[in-house]
Amino acid sequence: MSKAKQNEQRGLNKTQSHIKQLTALALAALAPLAVQAQVLADAPDWQEMQQVVRNGKQQLQLNIENDSLLLNRDDRFYTSGIHFQQSFAVADQLLQTEYGWRLGQDLYTASDIKLKPEQIPVPDHPYAGWLYGGFFKTSAYATGRSISYGLDIGCLGPCAGGKWTQEQLHHVIKQPQPQGWSTQLKNEFGLMLHAAYAPGRMLPWSGMDLTPAVKGRFGNIMTDVSAQLEWRVGQLNLLPAQDASYGFARIEPKYTAYNATVQGGYFAHQANALHVKRWGGELELGYRWQKNGSGLLVSLVRRANEIEEISNAYGAQNFVKLQFSYAVK
Repeated sequence: MSKAKQNEQRGLNKTQSHIKQLTALALAALAPLAVQAQVLADAPDWQEMQQVVRNGKQQLQLNIENDSLLLNRDDRFYTSGIHFQQSFAVADQLLQTEYGWRLGQDLYTASDIKLKPEQIPVPDHPYAGWLYGGFFKTSAYATGRSISYGLDIGCLGPCAGGKWTQEQLHHVIKQPQPQGWSTQLKNEFGLMLHAAYAPGRMLPWSGMDLTPAVKGRFGNIMTDVSAQLEWRVGQLNLLPAQDASYGFARIEPKYTAYNATVQGGYFAHQANALHVKRWGGELELGYRWQKNGSGLLVSLVRRANEIEEISNAYGAQNFVKLQFSYAVK
């Protein structure tokens, strides 16, 4: 090859290299815009919500989270969560769109509910109740990509009715009555926005998948952000309403900026407030079964310590999660 042709070939290779670099930079620059376009396309819409509620399939769901289900007669820290929701969903082969509303109550206590206020050690988790209602939208694609938005409004403190709920429940299941609710955190109105995004699932083998996701909450009750990875094995569903039977494991590291159940209300001075531990998270192992829109989920959750003044070993929490779903015909 002549020297002129060699120079011409080198110039051509260099040009192609520049084109590849510019293409890569352009794709990198456009990636956030593509995600933003997806987010905007899946944003809640009033007319869409009316159509989904009018034409969609209705599902009722009850979630129960409680450390007493471990059968150790021990109530501590996050001790109970009762959540009920009604949702409506329309779906084709590629996309399921869901709108719904929910009611929930979460209860938190000190490490030993049998101790009277003057006996509770310092530091210890404050008694607290969080009662709320909210609305949400979820768009789930057969590829595993999903995005959800929600808004919860409620109240923290005696207005949440935590004392009455725990006393009545313990009367029914014949467990010791809590003694420290007179020390619970003060009343505060709460508002919390929440969102989650999963870019898609990975399918390493048949009957198995991995789905990463990011989640966040913002408000005067909880403000945090987390990254999640869920691993499923078994008869998998591509869309949430499809039949399924699988075991799963979920790991969720979390960074917490504010937790009112530990620090007290954002706008209320709280004498027994503590400092939140910034880094934490959850590990969940469980099984889900679903048929024709109705189903059952059973899992064990390990939640990391949430209080800076308490050791990680002592502050870690375990509880059982039960979820019952019923498709209304």
